[in-house]
Amino acid sequence: MGNADQTQANRYRTLSGKDKTFGQKFLRELKYHKYVYIMAIPVILFYGLFHYAPMYGAVIAFKDFVPARGILGSPWAGFKHFRSFFKSIYFLRVLKNTILINVYSLIFGFPMPIILALLLNELRNERFKKTVQTVSYLPHFISIMVVAGMLIDFLSRKGIITDLIVLLGGQRDNMLMRPDLFKGIYVGSGIWQHVGWDSIIYLAALTGIDPELYEAARIDGASRWRQTWHITLPGIAPTIIILLILRVGGMMSVGFEKIILLYNDATMETADVISSFVYRKGLLEFSYSFSAAVGLFNSIINFILVITVNRISRQVSETSLW
Repeated sequence: MGNADQTQANRYRTLSGKDKTFGQKFLRELKYHKYVYIMAIPVILFYGLFHYAPMYGAVIAFKDFVPARGILGSPWAGFKHFRSFFKSIYFLRVLKNTILINVYSLIFGFPMPIILALLLNELRNERFKKTVQTVSYLPHFISIMVVAGMLIDFLSRKGIITDLIVLLGGQRDNMLMRPDLFKGIYVGSGIWQHVGWDSIIYLAALTGIDPELYEAARIDGASRWRQTWHITLPGIAPTIIILLILRVGGMMSVGFEKIILLYNDATMETADVISSFVYRKGLLEFSYSFSAAVGLFNSIINFILVITVNRISRQVSETSLW
Protein backbone atom coordinates (compact mmCIF):
# COMPACT_ATOMS: atom_id res chain seq x y z
CA MET A 1 0.00 0.00 0.00
CA GLY A 2 2.86 2.32 0.84
CA ASN A 3 4.55 1.65 -2.51
CA ALA A 4 1.29 2.40 -4.35
CA ASP A 5 0.95 5.72 -2.52
CA GLN A 6 4.55 6.59 -3.29
CA THR A 7 4.05 5.74 -6.97
CA GLN A 8 0.93 7.92 -7.13
CA ALA A 9 2.76 10.80 -5.45
CA ASN A 10 5.63 10.53 -7.91
CA ARG A 11 3.17 10.46 -10.81
CA TYR A 12 1.50 13.56 -9.40
CA ARG A 13 4.79 15.42 -9.16
CA THR A 14 5.73 14.41 -12.71
CA LEU A 15 2.42 15.55 -14.13
CA SER A 16 2.51 18.75 -12.09
CA GLY A 17 5.86 19.60 -13.58
CA LYS A 18 4.31 19.48 -17.07
CA ASP A 19 1.60 21.99 -16.17
CA LYS A 20 2.54 25.39 -17.55
CA THR A 21 -0.28 27.65 -16.36
CA PHE A 22 -1.64 28.43 -12.92
CA GLY A 23 -5.06 27.06 -13.93
CA GLN A 24 -3.60 23.70 -14.94
CA LYS A 25 -1.65 23.43 -11.70
CA PHE A 26 -4.71 24.37 -9.66
CA LEU A 27 -6.91 21.78 -11.38
CA ARG A 28 -4.22 19.15 -10.91
CA GLU A 29 -3.96 20.05 -7.22
CA LEU A 30 -7.74 20.01 -6.86
CA LYS A 31 -8.01 16.58 -8.46
CA TYR A 32 -5.19 15.06 -6.43
CA HIS A 33 -6.43 16.42 -3.05
CA LYS A 34 -10.14 16.42 -3.85
CA TYR A 35 -11.22 14.83 -0.56
CA VAL A 36 -9.34 17.44 1.46
CA TYR A 37 -11.06 20.25 -0.43
CA ILE A 38 -14.46 18.55 -0.05
CA MET A 39 -13.96 18.47 3.73
CA ALA A 40 -13.00 22.16 3.65
CA ILE A 41 -16.23 23.23 1.89
CA PRO A 42 -18.35 23.58 5.09
CA VAL A 43 -15.66 25.72 6.73
CA ILE A 44 -15.33 27.92 3.65
CA LEU A 45 -19.10 28.34 3.44
CA PHE A 46 -19.34 29.20 7.13
CA TYR A 47 -16.73 31.96 6.97
CA GLY A 48 -17.99 33.19 3.62
CA LEU A 49 -21.63 33.48 4.72
CA PHE A 50 -21.20 34.64 8.30
CA HIS A 51 -17.90 36.55 8.28
CA TYR A 52 -17.20 37.94 4.81
CA ALA A 53 -20.65 38.46 3.28
CA PRO A 54 -21.86 40.66 6.18
CA MET A 55 -18.86 42.96 5.63
CA TYR A 56 -20.84 44.51 2.80
CA GLY A 57 -23.06 46.09 5.44
CA ALA A 58 -20.13 48.20 6.66
CA VAL A 59 -20.89 50.57 3.79
CA ILE A 60 -23.69 52.10 5.89
CA ALA A 61 -20.95 53.83 7.89
CA PHE A 62 -20.59 56.12 4.87
CA LYS A 63 -24.33 56.59 4.35
CA ASP A 64 -27.33 58.07 6.12
CA PHE A 65 -28.90 54.67 6.41
CA VAL A 66 -32.68 54.45 6.26
CA PRO A 67 -33.97 50.88 6.80
CA ALA A 68 -36.99 51.47 4.54
CA ARG A 69 -34.73 52.47 1.64
CA GLY A 70 -32.11 49.77 2.18
CA ILE A 71 -28.34 50.01 1.90
CA LEU A 72 -28.25 50.83 -1.80
CA GLY A 73 -31.09 53.35 -1.63
CA SER A 74 -29.77 55.32 1.34
CA PRO A 75 -27.94 58.58 0.50
CA TRP A 76 -24.18 58.86 0.81
CA ALA A 77 -22.83 60.80 3.78
CA GLY A 78 -19.09 60.39 3.31
CA PHE A 79 -17.11 60.71 6.54
CA LYS A 80 -19.88 62.63 8.31
CA HIS A 81 -20.44 60.01 11.01
CA PHE A 82 -16.72 59.55 11.63
CA ARG A 83 -16.32 63.30 12.15
CA SER A 84 -19.32 63.30 14.48
CA PHE A 85 -17.75 60.55 16.58
CA PHE A 86 -14.35 62.26 16.76
CA LYS A 87 -16.00 65.53 17.83
CA SER A 88 -18.32 63.82 20.31
CA ILE A 89 -17.91 64.50 24.03
CA TYR A 90 -17.87 60.73 24.51
CA PHE A 91 -14.96 60.04 22.14
CA LEU A 92 -12.09 60.51 24.60
CA ARG A 93 -14.01 58.80 27.40
CA VAL A 94 -14.81 55.57 25.56
CA LEU A 95 -11.38 55.48 23.89
CA LYS A 96 -9.58 55.93 27.20
CA ASN A 97 -11.69 53.34 29.02
CA THR A 98 -11.33 50.80 26.21
CA ILE A 99 -7.54 51.15 26.10
CA LEU A 100 -7.11 51.07 29.89
CA ILE A 101 -9.26 47.97 30.37
CA ASN A 102 -7.36 46.15 27.63
CA VAL A 103 -3.97 47.27 28.97
CA TYR A 104 -4.89 46.06 32.47
CA SER A 105 -6.13 42.77 31.01
CA LEU A 106 -2.90 42.39 29.06
CA ILE A 107 -0.63 43.17 32.02
CA PHE A 108 -2.47 41.15 34.67
CA GLY A 109 -4.59 38.72 32.67
CA PHE A 110 -2.28 37.50 29.91
CA PRO A 111 0.49 36.07 32.16
CA MET A 112 -1.92 34.26 34.51
CA PRO A 113 -2.70 31.25 32.24
CA ILE A 114 1.03 30.86 31.60
CA ILE A 115 1.76 30.87 35.33
CA LEU A 116 -1.06 28.41 36.02
CA ALA A 117 0.16 26.07 33.29
CA LEU A 118 3.71 26.17 34.66
CA LEU A 119 2.47 25.45 38.19
CA LEU A 120 0.28 22.57 37.02
CA ASN A 121 3.20 21.18 35.03
CA GLU A 122 5.24 20.95 38.24
CA LEU A 123 2.62 18.90 40.10
CA ARG A 124 3.38 15.21 40.51
CA ASN A 125 0.10 14.19 42.19
CA GLU A 126 -2.09 13.46 39.16
CA ARG A 127 -5.36 13.37 41.14
CA PHE A 128 -4.71 16.77 42.69
CA LYS A 129 -3.56 18.13 39.33
CA LYS A 130 -6.77 17.03 37.58
CA THR A 131 -8.87 18.46 40.41
CA VAL A 132 -7.21 21.86 40.11
CA GLN A 133 -7.62 21.81 36.34
CA THR A 134 -11.31 20.96 36.59
CA VAL A 135 -12.00 23.65 39.19
CA SER A 136 -10.14 26.29 37.15
CA TYR A 137 -11.98 25.33 33.93
CA LEU A 138 -15.49 25.52 35.39
CA PRO A 139 -15.97 29.33 35.43
CA HIS A 140 -15.42 29.44 31.66
CA PHE A 141 -18.66 27.52 31.14
CA ILE A 142 -20.79 29.74 33.37
CA SER A 143 -23.14 32.06 31.46
CA ILE A 144 -22.13 35.72 31.44
CA MET A 145 -25.57 36.54 32.85
CA VAL A 146 -24.93 34.25 35.81
CA VAL A 147 -21.43 35.68 36.32
CA ALA A 148 -22.80 39.23 36.32
CA GLY A 149 -25.51 38.23 38.80
CA MET A 150 -22.92 36.65 41.08
CA LEU A 151 -20.75 39.76 40.96
CA ILE A 152 -23.72 42.03 41.72
CA ASP A 153 -24.67 39.90 44.73
CA PHE A 154 -21.16 39.32 46.04
CA LEU A 155 -20.08 42.96 45.68
CA SER A 156 -23.23 44.54 47.14
CA ARG A 157 -23.27 46.08 50.62
CA LYS A 158 -24.35 42.74 52.10
CA GLY A 159 -22.38 40.54 49.72
CA ILE A 160 -19.93 37.86 50.79
CA ILE A 161 -16.91 39.67 49.32
CA THR A 162 -17.94 42.90 51.07
CA ASP A 163 -18.26 40.96 54.36
CA LEU A 164 -14.74 39.60 53.85
CA ILE A 165 -13.38 43.11 53.22
CA VAL A 166 -15.06 44.38 56.39
CA LEU A 167 -13.61 41.43 58.31
CA LEU A 168 -10.15 42.46 57.11
CA GLY A 169 -10.68 46.04 58.28
CA GLY A 170 -12.19 47.66 55.19
CA GLN A 171 -15.36 49.71 54.84
CA ARG A 172 -18.76 48.34 53.90
CA ASP A 173 -19.78 49.71 50.52
CA ASN A 174 -21.42 48.69 47.24
CA MET A 175 -18.27 48.27 45.18
CA LEU A 176 -20.08 48.29 41.84
CA MET A 177 -21.17 51.84 42.59
CA ARG A 178 -17.58 53.03 42.88
CA PRO A 179 -16.10 54.24 39.55
CA ASP A 180 -12.52 53.74 40.75
CA LEU A 181 -13.07 50.01 41.28
CA PHE A 182 -14.93 49.10 38.10
CA LYS A 183 -11.90 48.35 35.90
CA GLY A 184 -10.33 46.19 38.60
CA ILE A 185 -13.57 44.25 39.08
CA TYR A 186 -13.96 43.74 35.33
CA VAL A 187 -10.38 42.56 34.81
CA GLY A 188 -10.28 40.44 37.97
CA SER A 189 -13.53 38.66 37.16
CA GLY A 190 -12.28 38.07 33.61
CA ILE A 191 -9.14 36.39 34.94
CA TRP A 192 -11.24 34.18 37.22
CA GLN A 193 -13.48 33.22 34.30
CA HIS A 194 -10.86 32.35 31.70
CA VAL A 195 -7.53 31.58 33.39
CA GLY A 196 -8.16 27.82 33.53
CA TRP A 197 -9.49 27.52 30.00
CA ASP A 198 -6.73 29.70 28.51
CA SER A 199 -4.07 27.58 30.22
CA ILE A 200 -5.05 24.52 28.16
CA ILE A 201 -3.12 25.64 25.10
CA TYR A 202 0.01 26.25 27.20
CA LEU A 203 -0.32 22.83 28.82
CA ALA A 204 -0.51 21.35 25.34
CA ALA A 205 2.60 23.27 24.31
CA LEU A 206 4.43 21.98 27.39
CA THR A 207 3.88 18.38 26.30
CA GLY A 208 5.88 19.10 23.13
CA ILE A 209 9.10 19.85 25.03
CA ASP A 210 11.66 17.04 24.82
CA PRO A 211 12.03 15.37 28.29
CA GLU A 212 15.68 14.68 27.52
CA LEU A 213 16.38 18.40 27.86
CA TYR A 214 15.25 18.29 31.49
CA GLU A 215 17.34 15.16 32.13
CA ALA A 216 20.42 16.86 30.72
CA ALA A 217 19.72 19.96 32.83
CA ARG A 218 19.37 17.88 36.00
CA ILE A 219 22.66 16.13 35.26
CA ASP A 220 24.28 19.56 34.97
CA GLY A 221 22.83 20.48 38.38
CA ALA A 222 20.16 22.92 37.19
CA SER A 223 17.45 23.74 39.74
CA ARG A 224 13.72 23.61 38.92
CA TRP A 225 13.72 27.37 38.46
CA ARG A 226 16.69 27.17 36.07
CA GLN A 227 14.95 24.41 34.10
CA THR A 228 11.81 26.51 33.85
CA TRP A 229 13.69 29.63 32.79
CA HIS A 230 16.04 28.02 30.27
CA ILE A 231 13.97 25.09 28.92
CA THR A 232 10.25 25.45 29.65
CA LEU A 233 9.73 29.10 28.81
CA PRO A 234 11.81 29.01 25.58
CA GLY A 235 9.94 25.84 24.63
CA ILE A 236 6.53 27.53 24.79
CA ALA A 237 7.77 30.95 23.64
CA PRO A 238 6.35 30.60 20.08
CA THR A 239 2.91 29.83 21.52
CA ILE A 240 3.14 32.79 23.88
CA ILE A 241 4.16 35.13 21.06
CA ILE A 242 1.35 34.01 18.73
CA LEU A 243 -1.28 34.44 21.45
CA LEU A 244 0.21 37.78 22.43
CA ILE A 245 -0.09 39.01 18.84
CA LEU A 246 -3.73 37.96 18.75
CA ARG A 247 -4.36 39.56 22.14
CA VAL A 248 -2.80 42.87 21.13
CA GLY A 249 -4.77 42.71 17.89
CA GLY A 250 -7.94 42.89 19.96
CA MET A 251 -6.77 45.74 22.16
CA MET A 252 -9.63 47.96 21.04
CA SER A 253 -12.27 45.30 21.66
CA VAL A 254 -14.06 44.80 24.95
CA GLY A 255 -17.15 42.60 25.09
CA PHE A 256 -20.16 44.81 25.73
CA GLU A 257 -22.23 42.09 27.43
CA LYS A 258 -20.56 42.13 30.84
CA ILE A 259 -20.01 45.90 30.66
CA ILE A 260 -23.72 46.55 30.11
CA LEU A 261 -24.72 44.07 32.81
CA LEU A 262 -22.40 45.62 35.41
CA TYR A 263 -22.20 49.35 34.75
CA ASN A 264 -24.63 51.97 36.02
CA ASP A 265 -25.00 55.75 36.08
CA ALA A 266 -22.47 56.04 38.91
CA THR A 267 -19.72 54.15 37.03
CA MET A 268 -20.50 55.27 33.48
CA GLU A 269 -17.54 57.64 33.41
CA THR A 270 -15.02 54.81 33.87
CA ALA A 271 -17.00 51.84 32.53
CA ASP A 272 -18.31 53.04 29.16
CA VAL A 273 -16.27 51.54 26.29
CA ILE A 274 -16.51 51.61 22.50
CA SER A 275 -18.56 48.40 22.25
CA SER A 276 -21.14 49.55 24.84
CA PHE A 277 -21.28 52.96 23.13
CA VAL A 278 -21.96 51.27 19.77
CA TYR A 279 -24.67 49.13 21.40
CA ARG A 280 -26.47 52.14 22.84
CA LYS A 281 -26.24 54.19 19.66
CA GLY A 282 -27.13 51.38 17.27
CA LEU A 283 -29.78 49.34 19.07
CA LEU A 284 -31.23 51.77 21.60
CA GLU A 285 -31.06 55.06 19.71
CA PHE A 286 -31.34 53.53 16.19
CA SER A 287 -28.33 55.52 14.89
CA TYR A 288 -27.26 52.69 12.61
CA SER A 289 -24.83 54.62 10.44
CA PHE A 290 -23.16 56.33 13.38
CA SER A 291 -22.70 53.08 15.29
CA ALA A 292 -21.40 51.38 12.13
CA ALA A 293 -18.83 54.15 11.71
CA VAL A 294 -17.66 53.72 15.31
CA GLY A 295 -17.45 49.95 14.92
CA LEU A 296 -15.53 50.27 11.64
CA PHE A 297 -13.07 52.69 13.26
CA ASN A 298 -12.56 50.16 16.05
CA SER A 299 -11.94 47.31 13.58
CA ILE A 300 -9.45 49.35 11.55
CA ILE A 301 -7.40 50.15 14.67
CA ASN A 302 -7.37 46.46 15.64
CA PHE A 303 -6.26 45.52 12.12
CA ILE A 304 -3.40 48.03 12.24
CA LEU A 305 -2.34 46.71 15.65
CA VAL A 306 -2.23 43.10 14.39
CA ILE A 307 -0.14 44.05 11.37
CA THR A 308 2.24 46.17 13.44
CA VAL A 309 2.77 43.68 16.27
CA ASN A 310 3.15 40.79 13.82
CA ARG A 311 5.85 42.67 11.90
CA ILE A 312 7.70 43.59 15.09
CA SER A 313 7.52 39.99 16.32
CA ARG A 314 8.85 38.66 13.01
CA GLN A 315 11.81 41.01 13.14
CA VAL A 316 12.63 40.44 16.81
CA SER A 317 11.88 36.75 17.37
CA GLU A 318 11.27 35.30 13.87
CA THR A 319 7.89 34.02 15.15
CA SER A 320 4.76 35.47 13.61
CA LEU A 321 1.29 34.69 12.32
CA TRP A 322 2.43 35.03 8.71
